[in-house]
Amino acid sequence: GPQLVESGGGLVQAGGSLTLSCTASELPFAEYAVGWFRQVEGKERERVACASWETDNKYYTDAVKERFAITRDNAKNTLSIQMNSLKPEVRAMYNCVAANNKESCLSPDYWGQGPRVTVSS
Repeated sequence: GPQLVESGGGLVQAGGSLTLSCTASELPFAEYAVGWFRQVEGKERERVACASWETDNKYYTDAVKERFAITRDNAKNTLSIQMNSLKPEVRAMYNCVAANNKESCLSPDYWGQGPRVTVSS
């Protein structure tokens, strides 16, 4: 069935950068809004970023604006998020998502496995 398989995650030093990737299979990737959720340790899960099927239409939550960037490639069925200027002492689990609404990613139909990101001091 449909799957989202993630790669990346791990430990990064404060102020550094990290890129996570997601590869979709068995779904009409171009027909879905795709993006990323995260759950920071001790906080609620939140929508981080979303790209509609129109590649240039993107949303970022205020907490990551100007630091994170997502890219989708419909030809390759891939999604990535580049995270820059990472804050210290943060641990979070990230999930790539695909939503059959083409815009908001608010009600994902499919979820990736959730790699963890830890930012050291």
